Amino acid sequence: MDLIATTPALAEACSRFAGQPFVTVDTEFMRETTYYPKLCLIQMAGPDGSGVLVDPLSPDIDLAPFFALMADEGVVKVFHSARQDLEIIWLLGGLLPQPFFDTQVAAMVCGYGDSVSYEQLVNDVAKAKIDKSSRFTDWSRRPLSDAQSSYALSDVTHLVKVYEVLAGQLLSTDRGEWLDEEMSVLTSPETYKADPAQAWRRLSGRMRKPREIAVLAEVAAWREREAQTRNVPRGRILKDEAVIDIATSAPRSVESLGRLRSIPAGFERSRTGADILAAVERGFQRDLSDIVLPERSRGRGGNGAVVELLKVLLKAVCEAEDVAPKIVATMDDLEAIAEDDEADIAVLHGWRRTLFGEKALALKAGRLALSAENGRIVVRELN
Repeated sequence: MDLIATTPALAEACSRFAGQPFVTVDTEFMRETTYYPKLCLIQMAGPDGSGVLVDPLSPDIDLAPFFALMADEGVVKVFHSARQDLEIIWLLGGLLPQPFFDTQVAAMVCGYGDSVSYEQLVNDVAKAKIDKSSRFTDWSRRPLSDAQSSYALSDVTHLVKVYEVLAGQLLSTDRGEWLDEEMSVLTSPETYKADPAQAWRRLSGRMRKPREIAVLAEVAAWREREAQTRNVPRGRILKDEAVIDIATSAPRSVESLGRLRSIPAGFERSRTGADILAAVERGFQRDLSDIVLPERSRGRGGNGAVVELLKVLLKAVCEAEDVAPKIVATMDDLEAIAEDDEADIAVLHGWRRTLFGEKALALKAGRLALSAENGRIVVRELN
């Protein structure tokens, strides 16, 4: 299939899709050598299964018609596992698709299991097979091979059937509200804003000393800003291991920085080394009373048995209701319920409370019993 490589051709294709109730969308991108993803290909298909491939690398194309389609509230935009696709659209177009449907999340609501893959969904729903041999090819090279084009197009043409089946199941089970709640996270701009001030959180691990957290926050923020400015992966600036070593040892001199095993020889005397030492100093200047320590994972303490019972109850309820446990409650949620009947967690609000939260509280209070019958867990209310 020929790639759409000009703005007029893209505008014509998007105009056709704009007259449809939905359009399936996927992207191919690369980010191994960059901080921000490099968009290499856009795939779209309409309800009749006709699809197009768009070349965003073409010098003769402006993606404005594509972004206008993504913003068209008269057309549902359908993705599978959409987070990275939406990140790209947000970064390049400054918008998030509305209305929006993620088939991976919908599949969990409809009982297809936790984080079901696209290939499995296509196999189960569309009764088709996908040739995965082109999945990890270089999408930035031109021309694309026939195998690459066929694989890319199948990502959106099969998605038509998957969407239609899942949307029908949601309608018949009256679970559309469940999906809407999950979609609100994916369609929030905050989800895609990489705030350097928050970069330390993914590295904090077991750190519990305010001074370590202060230094970690400053060094991680410096690295994040450098990676964003230079558009290179974080690890090209400084490895995670080195950031953690610097936070725990807090070197305040060139010699101390050079003694860290995770720092390459001579690195400490470079401009980057000076920047790191400056970040460490900023960490020492911070008011430790303002440092927010990372939350500890809830210990089970004396609630271990209760948590285990709640796990069994969650499995039983989700099997009975044909919904993936992952979308209902996490292990942290179960531990929170075991500790506090009024914990401020998602599973004690909205549809999750109706589905599982009330039963969890009833089990904890002794108003619910679990038993095994014919290899299945049965939930019974007690008088």
